[in-house]
Amino acid sequence: METIIQILARELGRKEEHVQNVVNLIDEGNTIPFIARYRKEMHGTMDDTALRALEDRLTYLRNLEKRREEVKGTIDGQGKLTGELAAAIDAAATLAEVEDLYRPYKQKRRTRATIAREKGLEPLADLLFAQGRDCPAPEAAAAGYIDPEKGVETVEDALRGASDIVAERISDDADIRKLLRALWWSRANLVSAAAAKEPEDSVYRLYYEFKTPVSRAQGHQVLAVNRGEREEILKVGVDMDRESALIPIRRAVLVPGAPSMAFVRAAAEDAYDRLIAPSVEREIRAMLTENASEGAIRMFGLNLKPLLMQPPVKGRVTMGLDPGYRNGCKVAVVDGTGKVLDTAVVYPTFSKARQEEAIAVLGRLIQKHAVEHIAIGNGTASRETEQMAVELIRRVGGDVSYMIVNEAGASVYSASKLAAEEFPEYDVNLRSAVSIARRLQDPLAELVKIDPKSIGVGQYQHDMPQARLDETLSGVVEDCVNSVGADLNTASAPLLTHISGLNAAVAKNIVKFREENGVFTTRKQLLKVPKLGPKAFEQCAGFLRVPESKNVLDNTGVHPESYDAAKKLLELCSYSLDDVKKGSIGELNQRLREFGEEKAASECGVGLPTLRDVVKELLKPGRDPRDELPKPILRTDVMEMKDLKPGMELSGTVRNVIDFGVFVDIGVHQDGLVHISQLCDRRVRHPSEVCAVGDIVTVWVLEADEKKKRISLTMKKPKGTQG
Repeated sequence: METIIQILARELGRKEEHVQNVVNLIDEGNTIPFIARYRKEMHGTMDDTALRALEDRLTYLRNLEKRREEVKGTIDGQGKLTGELAAAIDAAATLAEVEDLYRPYKQKRRTRATIAREKGLEPLADLLFAQGRDCPAPEAAAAGYIDPEKGVETVEDALRGASDIVAERISDDADIRKLLRALWWSRANLVSAAAAKEPEDSVYRLYYEFKTPVSRAQGHQVLAVNRGEREEILKVGVDMDRESALIPIRRAVLVPGAPSMAFVRAAAEDAYDRLIAPSVEREIRAMLTENASEGAIRMFGLNLKPLLMQPPVKGRVTMGLDPGYRNGCKVAVVDGTGKVLDTAVVYPTFSKARQEEAIAVLGRLIQKHAVEHIAIGNGTASRETEQMAVELIRRVGGDVSYMIVNEAGASVYSASKLAAEEFPEYDVNLRSAVSIARRLQDPLAELVKIDPKSIGVGQYQHDMPQARLDETLSGVVEDCVNSVGADLNTASAPLLTHISGLNAAVAKNIVKFREENGVFTTRKQLLKVPKLGPKAFEQCAGFLRVPESKNVLDNTGVHPESYDAAKKLLELCSYSLDDVKKGSIGELNQRLREFGEEKAASECGVGLPTLRDVVKELLKPGRDPRDELPKPILRTDVMEMKDLKPGMELSGTVRNVIDFGVFVDIGVHQDGLVHISQLCDRRVRHPSEVCAVGDIVTVWVLEADEKKKRISLTMKKPKGTQG
């Protein structure tokens, strides 16, 4: 029998040695970001996605192994575990198969078959189910089991009870269950209909008469009909042709020509109708939901990653505007590091006079603090606020520009305990304006303060298994934060919490240590932080930057364990740490090639992947990988939906990627939909193959419906357009 390591190696297409190393590293308490970045030689340079897939599958296989042992132990306790059954349980590849094998031995509530056994009818059921040639006719066989004291008054009573026992036995057969599950999956249809006779128009109208093969049901369709069913708007089921399903059962249990064949045939049909079909339908629905949820969670993670990794607009004084009608527009000005410089509340939507007053107030703030960028939340009153901002920019002149910022989750954050601790002097509304400004400056640092489910880049997130969703999204946040790294002297506690090896308590201790002792001047000082021991230091040190350190390596992704290797490498190539600090090691790669990579790795005592990572870090100390991505679109003018004309070419930012297309922000306060069929000329299985959240794309308008507030776009270049 294959071991867990062999199964993982086969499924993931990796060497057993590498898989074993990863499993050992995980068991030793190492984090995925640490393993991915600093143990490449041990796992053959798997990325964090592959490592998380391995970790997930490892957990499943270990749970499967544990369940196998539990089931064997329970059956053995009943004295019914045979060598053949034990082998079958050991060979079961899924939890469902293990449960199928366990079904006949599971403690059941009182069933019709249980009652029949209590009446002493099991020998009759055994006799008739065996379908021997010498077996008497069912009626004759049943005559000997009439016992009024046990409630068996007639031959019909005896046969009915025996039939119940045979039906349950057929239903409990693991091979029949496995066969029917596969048959339903390949041939059944997922169907839905309106629950009401005369349904009202609703978002579920597409599903009032819906039918699709189970095997081809799309994740968003499954989640939509599930929600419609919960809201009692839809009736949902799985439709399987009964006769097609009965054929394999008959083949499995009937002995042609046997005197009791008709009796067993009727029991088999009863087993299917009463026990198997409802159970398999529930299983199919559960499998569809699980697959749809996994797909949606995966899509959520795919969307979240580029959103978190959006290029920051660093070091610029920024004004955040949180639009609103009744409570006005909240304003916060923050400096290049995100520190609040000023706040205000203006009321541009109240009247023309109040708008002029708002422009005057904001103009003074821009002049006073040399504001370069304005971040406008995309919520209520955003359109009016944008129009005011454009007029403001026209009047103040200079190089001021603005960007509409997705404010999803800002109100959740501003009302949180975390925001209250961070900004005790400001009310809830002003905190959200600060958050909006900071989202433009450094999306990652700000968005980690918010529950990922509130960021708004998924489908049906509230319908997902919440523990699984949280686990996946936490992994995405962790990978993003660690791929960027964090400045040890400016990072907030929420950001530090996501650094490899740190938890919320240690992150707070780091911030407290910094406040009490001044800035960190070396990575080694981390060891003085309460509750941060050698293991946590090993996990976190490489991801934390100390720009103030005299040792330039403290401001790179080079792990302290590789400092000696980095110094040796520089020495071999006739450079020093001072040269790294001055940025005068431009020929490092060329000199390394001349010396020989493998020879240098050997002399430095590291593997080739680590050597190459060290070189990359030495060439760009303090680098931010997000700086290499396309910059966000900053605007100075405004466009409205009525300005859109078919064929118009626009640049936009992908805001969400879902199963049937992508939503693109083209600057008119209503995201346009590029249907999956309009993404490119080739056929694609999923929009994520073409683009990701945050991508800057060129689109053309197909249709703009102002009444319905729908914009249809295409990314296929229309024929006859120039360029």
